[in-house]
Amino acid sequence: MIVHAGLVATRLDGRWRGALIEGPSGCGKSDLALRLLDQGFQLAADDRVILWTSAGRLFGRAPGPLAGLLEARGLGVLAARALPFCEVVMVIQPGAPERMPDPAPCDRLGVTLPSLILPYREASAPAKLSRALTALYVANQRRM
Repeated sequence: MIVHAGLVATRLDGRWRGALIEGPSGCGKSDLALRLLDQGFQLAADDRVILWTSAGRLFGRAPGPLAGLLEARGLGVLAARALPFCEVVMVIQPGAPERMPDPAPCDRLGVTLPSLILPYREASAPAKLSRALTALYVANQRRM
């Protein structure tokens, strides 16, 4: 399945863990991805993401012609080092979150994932996303 989204990942415990950045055109998906790349994240896909499941887990990658490309408004399409694929462990959606939100699970291709509402253009958005992924990983490790 191909979705209109971006996919960035960070390495946690030796594996790439990705956040699927959803939202309508112009909401800041690529801008957020670009800022995350400056914080050490790796691009997996920008604008379009091919999603699939394996062993109850969700994975994503860029369609062939878009691999290694990232759109930066005002600059055009830029080359970016990109992962061939990664596991999707969280969904990020644009908006104004509640001050202290309850975890909101969402379903993608039959896989339940945590979701986070984030104002993409807010200066702290990359830091919040990074901390949310790390907290998710730590919480999952405690359950094992």
